[in-house]
Amino acid sequence: MRRSRLTGRLMATTLPVAFLVGSVSSTAVAEPMQARNMSTYGMPGGIETPTAEALPDGTLGGTLAYSEYARRHNIVFQAMPRLTTALRYSRIEGVTDHNDLGHIWDRSFDLRFQFLDEAGWRPAVAVGLQDFMGTGVYSGEYVVATKNITPTVRASVGFGWGRLAGESRWPPEPGDQGGKPNIDDWFSGSAKPFGSITWQVNDRLSLAAEYSNDNYMHEANGLGEDEPGNLNLAAYYRFGQGYEVGLYTLGGDTFGAQFSFSLNPNKAPYPSGLEKAPAPVRPRPAPAADPEGWSGQWAQDPTAQPAIQQALSDALAKEGQLLESMALSGNRAEVRIRNQRYIQQAEAIGRTARLMTRALPPSVETMVITSSADGIPTSSVTLRRSDVERLENTEAGKIASAVTLSDARPYPGDLVATEGMYPRFRWHIGPYLDLGLFDPGEPLRYEVGAEARATYEIMPGLILAGTLRQRAFGSMDQRGPGIPGQRGDHYTPEEYEADPSLETTPEGVPRVRSDTRMYRSDGPTIPELTLAWYARPSDTIYTRVTAGLLERAYGGVSAEALWKPVNSPLALGIEINRVRKRDFEDVFGFRDYEVTTGHVSAYYEFAQGYTAQLDVGQYLAGDRGATISLTREFANGWRIGAFATKTDLSEDEFGEGSFDKGISISIPISWATGQPSRQRAGSTIRSLSRDGGARLNVNGRLYDKVRDSHSVKLYEGWGRFWR
Repeated sequence: MRRSRLTGRLMATTLPVAFLVGSVSSTAVAEPMQARNMSTYGMPGGIETPTAEALPDGTLGGTLAYSEYARRHNIVFQAMPRLTTALRYSRIEGVTDHNDLGHIWDRSFDLRFQFLDEAGWRPAVAVGLQDFMGTGVYSGEYVVATKNITPTVRASVGFGWGRLAGESRWPPEPGDQGGKPNIDDWFSGSAKPFGSITWQVNDRLSLAAEYSNDNYMHEANGLGEDEPGNLNLAAYYRFGQGYEVGLYTLGGDTFGAQFSFSLNPNKAPYPSGLEKAPAPVRPRPAPAADPEGWSGQWAQDPTAQPAIQQALSDALAKEGQLLESMALSGNRAEVRIRNQRYIQQAEAIGRTARLMTRALPPSVETMVITSSADGIPTSSVTLRRSDVERLENTEAGKIASAVTLSDARPYPGDLVATEGMYPRFRWHIGPYLDLGLFDPGEPLRYEVGAEARATYEIMPGLILAGTLRQRAFGSMDQRGPGIPGQRGDHYTPEEYEADPSLETTPEGVPRVRSDTRMYRSDGPTIPELTLAWYARPSDTIYTRVTAGLLERAYGGVSAEALWKPVNSPLALGIEINRVRKRDFEDVFGFRDYEVTTGHVSAYYEFAQGYTAQLDVGQYLAGDRGATISLTREFANGWRIGAFATKTDLSEDEFGEGSFDKGISISIPISWATGQPSRQRAGSTIRSLSRDGGARLNVNGRLYDKVRDSHSVKLYEGWGRFWR
């Protein structure tokens, strides 16, 4: 019997709140029951059924599973100790839609919350939502309990609805664009039991058996086969650090294979890093041993500061820091540094403090280290030299309690620029890789080539930057947008350029992103060529103005202001852009489409590395709405986030997916190599690329530049101060 609409609304409101509140509150307790295997759905589980297990907090992993019924590509992230999430992209055989291809490519999303951990006789218990935002082909909900029977044998029993009870919710209602929570279906229909048992034979081999009610009705009928039985069997073999292969059978007739991997931000290949140890703190001599140095009379010598500044600049350069300027008196020294090497600003500050004890005369007791980003000061850390000498061999928390973090002076004052600092030219040549994931009918798109990037800093805050690319090979060829109603078919570039009416969708939405492939070229391209001006008009306000070719598809002017006190977790910003669409072939040419876009933004940094962001304003297609995002950053620099955008476009105007959403992943190169670097590898994965909710991709936005040296982010990484 179908539950009432009131019950559905209660479930829809209370489950997400329970997921969030319960997970946040669980961060202070022990890790929940850890998973042994990954299911074909990419979540900790048996073979195809879920369990109440979780992954180590922060784990990012993936699973590729293949059988004659489906190919599943899963990305799993343990967002909180008790909250597991998965994004799935599947080719489902025997199921067809209006394109009548004999299969569909489907995107789906899962959530699982473990609200009880195993304790004594009590099992671990979890509740989950499977495919709760897709078309519903895998849609199902469950409550499951898992218990260790012996140290090597673990059993799970649960009740499932929807797909887990053998009741399909496919196909969706006519006109349903998918991509939104199917709330009315949650915990609807009859519930049926499922269960699994796993045996950890040894450290590498495990065996699993399960009872499942998933009868693959649509897939089997579409392929002209009998539905599989209820008993599934599998064997898994683990190798290396976080890799696993498995073979399984569904009902004894259908066979499949899978490969899984996992990366844990807390378990780097080089946990201690491979960077050279910093120079030790140099204690000051006794006053009797250096009376002139302790007296401060040296400060009257006009040659003293230039010599000290040059020596400190050379020493900092070996540590990957730029000494932009310095102020020096008999008992106080302030330096402005730009960190070019370390992922955590605290490590750059700590190494600078050590070097200052070696370069400064004994009379200097107060040391001020001001962090700078692209020529604008972002924060000042004030230390007593005697504290640095006294606390060098203690934990970083003691020096943290002894320092003062404050807003930096916005203007130079008595600071003297380091000789030869400006103008400054930098360039880099290397390979690039562009990836496109999860588009309908095209799971993976890529382009590989060479990229040259150069920057010319004319003066502090004024930067000319440009990028030149040359494609080598790839599957991202130039083509027009998709032909409406014909999945997999696209307009040719000639057809698209010849018919101006195609530059809007049939629903009247300007094509601001759905024709991005038109910008692909075999010749050289200039994705970016800009002049940017960064400034700090007051203690807590930062500004940016960028003009030029802002991204591959748009050029114009972008202006931004950010209010961000150094000790506040809250920041407020405003951005406005006047841009015009660039020509597809002529790198300096423009098309007719022109738009004003901009947002008012609020940022808030929580504990445990979580940052929430809300952007409200007008997007590239002229639609208005809001984007909300939540990002988690780990102490070693990993960033993983999710976002969703809803504008005033209707679901039909937006198209398949109903609204824009996705996840972002950014992993520091230093995590994998052990060598200190601020470079990152990452990507944004959207369920679909559409024109609604599209924002301008402009480099150098202020919040990410400023927050590294502000209180929440700085102290999250303070453990590396003495590195």
